[in-house]
Amino acid sequence: MAFWPSVRGSKRRSRAAGTSTISVRVVASATATAATESAKAMSQSKRMLIYAPEHEIAQRIDKMLWTWPAIGFVPHCAAHDALAAETPVLIASGDEAPPGCELLLNLAAECPPHFARFERLLEIVAVDDDARKAGRSRYRYYLDRGYQIANHDLATEGAGDA
Repeated sequence: MAFWPSVRGSKRRSRAAGTSTISVRVVASATATAATESAKAMSQSKRMLIYAPEHEIAQRIDKMLWTWPAIGFVPHCAAHDALAAETPVLIASGDEAPPGCELLLNLAAECPPHFARFERLLEIVAVDDDARKAGRSRYRYYLDRGYQIANHDLATEGAGDA
């Protein structure tokens, strides 16, 4: 299940300027959905930072982006790489917020500590029980801080299962 919160409009409480949209997507495959969202962002000329603090997940998304879509790849590199300023999709394990990155895609179990620095936060929640539990916790965290969240259950819609 994917959790992609989307924050728009008025907030229940005041909060620091920053994130205006949080989208939550429930998906069958978090990595495949992250690759799809990365390609989508690139096609819209938007820069994205993928927050993957776990080394294994960062490696998995790195490999996936080299072959996604099947006849191409999504240009990407580590956020600290020399080519980061010229690359549309960056992968980071820390709280980097490179200039010009509008989108933050979270692949961590916890809320990214720096999400408020981005225009939009994309949360992905896989359908397994542990991921759902962590996703619900993040959802409550954003909701308690006054963010309005847009939910998209791609697992039941059949999208993002690649």
